[in-house]
Amino acid sequence: MNRQYGIMLVGCGHIGKEHMDDIYYRDNIQMIAVADRNPESAAAFARRYHAKRFGTDYREFLNDPELDIVIIASYADSHLPILRDCLRAGLHVLCEKPIASDPEDGRAFYDLVRSSHSKVLVAHILRHNRSYQTVAELIRQGAIGELKLMRMIQNHHALDWPRYKRLMEDCPPFVDCGVHYLDVMQWFSGSRITQVGGFSTRLDADSPCENHGVINVWLENGCMGYYEAGWSPNLSSMNVKEFVGNKGHITLTLKAFRHDNQEEGDLISLYSSSTGEYRTINVPAKYKDMYAQLMTLIRMIEEDADAIPTLQEAFSAFCVALTAKEAIAGQKILPCPSPDVL
Repeated sequence: MNRQYGIMLVGCGHIGKEHMDDIYYRDNIQMIAVADRNPESAAAFARRYHAKRFGTDYREFLNDPELDIVIIASYADSHLPILRDCLRAGLHVLCEKPIASDPEDGRAFYDLVRSSHSKVLVAHILRHNRSYQTVAELIRQGAIGELKLMRMIQNHHALDWPRYKRLMEDCPPFVDCGVHYLDVMQWFSGSRITQVGGFSTRLDADSPCENHGVINVWLENGCMGYYEAGWSPNLSSMNVKEFVGNKGHITLTLKAFRHDNQEEGDLISLYSSSTGEYRTINVPAKYKDMYAQLMTLIRMIEEDADAIPTLQEAFSAFCVALTAKEAIAGQKILPCPSPDVL
């Protein structure tokens, strides 16, 4: 892989910074342009990440002969039109999740990618995280027997409240972050989610939507799980990842949440119920390995490799998240679409 790829970032906000911090200095990366509706943000990113060009309209840069890949890191309601313009220009795309803020745009996004000759990767960053990959492999190897239950909590003490409120204009946190963890549940179990339910509440009067929720899921192989997500200045930060089988359990503790030995990285604890013994595994993982994710797209371009997750898997998680939103709003349990319907 000796080729240098020209990159444009669309969206100079929090997640755009996460991408740039990990990729702009790589030998095989050249920052061609950055774009944001806020001209000051675009100019600041151009200075910081040495982009050749910057502006408020990404369309001005789409025909730059040095440009190969566009990273869409804008708000979800803008993803579809930006994707459409990029594909028309023959460019490859790394698009942040969720792919859209409503089912119609999500379906249009899916259909566009399926019919395009360009390579498109949906940014499910946990698929590229070494700790999550290790847990997936342990489950696959039968370390805890048959997987029965998955418990995941991702609550944020949202001190930067204006940023979180803008995110929730597109979708609630249990959808925005939920697509990640619903994908993880299907990935780890090797099974699809067939039914969803749950509940939600509005913790803050000025929140654009209900800003805390729990999604309950039933999987085809009999496994069950739940995912809790909330963003509020009144909510305590919490991160729980536990996977329970009929022969033990696995917990994943990110290094930021370890009480000691944070320099060892993330902590995976594996308990065997047959022996009563615990095994600990330290994984020096980067939580958001943006370069590993980008390299997946580059392998798709150079080797015609599969997307990770595949488009079908990413779209499935998106559909489950929106079905969960509908189920929660109606206070009922709803079936999820099967793969042949997607």
